[in-house]
Amino acid sequence: MTVRDHAIHENGAHFAFTDRWGGVSAVPYEELNLGGAVGDDPAAVRANRAVAAGKLGLDPGDVVWMNQVHGREVATVDGPWGDGPIPAVDGVVTARRGLALAVLTADCTPVLLADPVAGVVGAAHAGRPGMVAGIVPATVGAMVALGAEPARIVARTGPAICGRCYEVPAAMRSEVAAVEPAAWAETSWGTPAVDVTAGVHAQLAALGVWDRKPSAFCTLESNDHYSYRRDRTTGRLAGYVWLAPLSGGTDDASPAGGAAA
Repeated sequence: MTVRDHAIHENGAHFAFTDRWGGVSAVPYEELNLGGAVGDDPAAVRANRAVAAGKLGLDPGDVVWMNQVHGREVATVDGPWGDGPIPAVDGVVTARRGLALAVLTADCTPVLLADPVAGVVGAAHAGRPGMVAGIVPATVGAMVALGAEPARIVARTGPAICGRCYEVPAAMRSEVAAVEPAAWAETSWGTPAVDVTAGVHAQLAALGVWDRKPSAFCTLESNDHYSYRRDRTTGRLAGYVWLAPLSGGTDDASPAGGAAA
């Protein structure tokens, strides 16, 4: 199954998350690895990205990827990067309908955001360091700068390692919880843990984002998903968010960065 979850909001926002099946990558990346920096054959990654885009009805050239570094930098885009280097960012936002934003993960929490009324979407890569650094508030802030309103934002988080499985040293758990108390967790075997997804949702709630939904899948527990902690050398899943173009209109954002014309 190439796309395990593709939901379309009533106002035209698309949210999609892949699993690991339906692609051409060989072991240990089998099958649908979408990450270009994990050691897989670049030709296989390109083929996999084309397969995933096709399943979603997207042109592979209309997908914006990130060079993710576990930070809090966010880029505002109105088109693909082209032939230049992809910036080192962990969040990306756009007010261009039809342009898909993608985030790669293999245990971290993929965060997809959309304000369909303003015509603004965002994607964020929230691993433990990024969640602590504030990548989610930074991405929401960049969306607000384009005309979004937190109360209108629809948020979906994808498959990620759960708090029952993400064991960390006690000191690290305390450091994370000092920034976001909701991330404090305990493994199913009784040791200190961090729940990044819970921390992300708490941050979104504090920002006034009410329409939120997490994935039911833990990447470490699910053999249908990639998990870096479980396998180390492995592929990457992708989350995609975009807004359908307005019927009979233009895909370009308005000069004020709000709703499309």
